[in-house]
Amino acid sequence: MADVFESLELLFDRPNEPLITPKGENNSVFQLTEQFLTEDYANNGIELNNRFGDDASEKIPLKNLSKLPEFKIATQLPKDAEFSLFLPKHQEMANELLGVLMDVPENELQDLLSTCAFARVNLNPQLFNYCYSVALMHRRDTRKVRVKNFAEVFPSKFLDSQVFTQARETAAVIPPDVPRIPIIIPRDYTATDLEEEHRLAYWREDIGINLHHYHWHLVYPFTANDLSIVAKDRRGELFFYMHQQVIARFNCERLCNSLKRVKKFSNWREPIPEAYFPKLDSLTSSRGWPPRQSGMQWQDLNRAAEGLFVTIDEMERWRRNVEEAIATGTVRLPNGQTRPLDIDTLGNMLESSALSPNRELYGSIHNNGHSFTAYMHDPEHRYLEQFGVIADEATTMRDPFFYRWHAYIDDVFQKHKESAYVRPYTRSELENQGVQVRSVSVETPGGQPNTLNTYWMLSDVNLSRGLDFSDNGPVYARFTHLNYRHFSYRINVNNTGSSRRTTVRIFITPKFDERNVPWIFSDQRKMCIEMDRFVTVLNAGENNIVRQSTESSITIPFEQTFRDLSAQGNDPRRDELATFNYCGCGWPQHMLVPKGTEAGMPFQLFVMLSNYDLDRIDQDDGKQLTCVEASSFCGLKDKKYPDRRAMGFPFDRPSSSATSLQDFILPNMGLQDITIQLQNVTEPNPRNPPMSV
Repeated sequence: MADVFESLELLFDRPNEPLITPKGENNSVFQLTEQFLTEDYANNGIELNNRFGDDASEKIPLKNLSKLPEFKIATQLPKDAEFSLFLPKHQEMANELLGVLMDVPENELQDLLSTCAFARVNLNPQLFNYCYSVALMHRRDTRKVRVKNFAEVFPSKFLDSQVFTQARETAAVIPPDVPRIPIIIPRDYTATDLEEEHRLAYWREDIGINLHHYHWHLVYPFTANDLSIVAKDRRGELFFYMHQQVIARFNCERLCNSLKRVKKFSNWREPIPEAYFPKLDSLTSSRGWPPRQSGMQWQDLNRAAEGLFVTIDEMERWRRNVEEAIATGTVRLPNGQTRPLDIDTLGNMLESSALSPNRELYGSIHNNGHSFTAYMHDPEHRYLEQFGVIADEATTMRDPFFYRWHAYIDDVFQKHKESAYVRPYTRSELENQGVQVRSVSVETPGGQPNTLNTYWMLSDVNLSRGLDFSDNGPVYARFTHLNYRHFSYRINVNNTGSSRRTTVRIFITPKFDERNVPWIFSDQRKMCIEMDRFVTVLNAGENNIVRQSTESSITIPFEQTFRDLSAQGNDPRRDELATFNYCGCGWPQHMLVPKGTEAGMPFQLFVMLSNYDLDRIDQDDGKQLTCVEASSFCGLKDKKYPDRRAMGFPFDRPSSSATSLQDFILPNMGLQDITIQLQNVTEPNPRNPPMSV
C-alpha cells in the first residue's frame, strides 16, 4: 500500500487527465468510488478505473467522505479555462478551495487525501494545483510532501508550443526503455533581434527565473481566508525588495546588451510600444496565449466573467491616495484614524494583499496594472478571449512590459525611501568599529584575476508529468540558458577588537551608466544587486574570509530550481522537505551573474562587514537558523526574517553626504573593480539524464 505522502504527491501528476487513469512512474491507480466520479464518467468510471487497476503496480484506496466539500464559487471556473490570481473572481475561488483544504483536521491524512482527490476531480486543474501547493506548504502535517516542479506539471507555460507535438510523437512511438533524443528548443523562438527587446529574451524567458517568480508567490500568497497564511514576517517589505532586485538585475542585463535602463510606465493613458508574441499554447485551454501588438493601450475593464470592473480613473485616484500617504508619512484607516507609513505597509498597500490597511482608499494598483495590460486586446470580453501572459504568475516575467510596470511600482517605493519620513543612515549605523576591510577580490579557477565568466549551457527538462494521455516514460526538452563559471570571494579583514560576529554583505553594480559615464550615488544604489549575505566570526587580528559563489543566500541550486525529487524521496531528506519547498522561491543559481559582454564589462564589487549587534534577530523558538539557501528572497519558514536591517541595506535609501559609491566607503567596506566577460560558447549540462543523448 502506498505511503500517504507519496499518494498526495501523485495528485500533481498529469493534471489534465481524469483521476481514473494511472499516475506516476510506478503506474499507480487511485481506487475510486462513486464519490470521485464526474458526470462524464458516471456510467462507466468505476469499470474503467478497475481496468486500469488490473495493470497497476500499486492501488491507492480512497476513503469515502462523510460530508462532501462544497465549492459554490470554485466550480464556476471551467476546467478548460486559465487561472489568474490577479482576477477578483479567481481570488474568491482560490480562497474558497484553500479554506477547504486547510480546514481538514490536522493529521487526518486519509481525509485530506480524499478531500484533495475530490477537489482535483471536480475543479479546474490550475486552480487546484495552486491551492493544493499552498496548502501543502502551510499545513503542519504535510511538510513531508514534495511540491512538484511547476515546469514539469504545466510545461506549456514555459516552453515553445511546437515542442508538444514532437513530445507526444516521442511518447507514442519510442518505448520507455529505449533512449529518447531530447527535443531541441531554439534559443530565439519568440522574435528576432530586429526587435531590440528580444536581446533580453534569454533572461525574460528563462525557465528558472519564471519558476522563481511563481514559487515566490506560492510562499507569499496575497490573499487567503486564513490571514496567518498571508501575514508572514515583513511580507510587504519582501514584496518590495524581491521585485526591486528583479528590476536592478534586469537593468544590469540591459546595459550588458547596449540598452538603456527600463522606462517606467507612469502615464497610464499612453500607447505601449512594446509588443510581445509569446509563442505558448495552453494545454489546459487548448488555445494559444494572446499576443500584444505594438501601440496598444490600457482601456477600462468590464469583464463580468472574472468580476473585473475597474477604470483608469479609479487607478489614478488610488495613485493619488498612495502619493498622499507617502507625502504625509501616514496611512488613513477605514475608521478614520491614521498610522505611520512604513515600507512593509506600503508593500501590502501597493500589491493590495489581504494585509492592506485600507483597500477601499488605496485600491489594487499593482494587481490591476497586470490585468489592464493582460486584457488590452479584449477589455469587455466581447471576443471571449483569455488574458495575456502578464496575468499569470508563472509567465508574467516573459513579457517586456512586466519590467516597465514594475519599474513604476519600484519608483513608488523609492519615493517613500527618499521622503522626509525615512532618514538616511548615520555613520554609526553604517560603520563597524575596529573592523577594517583591507582587500576584496573574486577568483575563478583557471581564470583572470577579478574576472567573472559567463557562458551558455544546454539543459534538459522532463515533460512527461505534464504530458497528458501519453506513455509514462520520460520525454525531455533541451533548452539553452545562461550560466557562469563558479568563483570565490576573498576578503581580507583586520579586527582590532575581540572576537565577534559580523554580517558580510556582498553586492555588485555596473561601473558606468548607459552613457558610459560614472554613476551618481542616488542612481547607482538602485543598480546594486545583492549577491550574498552571511554571518561569520571575526577573530582578533587578521582574517581571510573565503566564500564560494554557490553558497549564496540569494540563490537555490540548479537541482532545486529544476527539482525532480523522485529519486530522493527516502527518509534522509524527508524532514527537510518543508524547508526545501519553502526555499524554492530563491533566485536560480545559474542566473546569479549578469551576462556581461564578450569584450568584458566593468562592474564594481562592494563588500560590507556590518555590526552584528544591529543585524541580529532573536527567533521566537531560540533555534539555530536553517535553510540559509535563498533566505534573502524567501525569508525563513515559520521564523522572522533573518536580518534586522532594512532589506537592501545599505543601499535601500539615499545617502546624506555621498555623491558617488567611492564617497560612501567606510573602513568596514571594500570596493574592487571587476570584469564580467561572456565566453560565447555553449556546453551541455553534465547533470542531463544519461538517457538523453
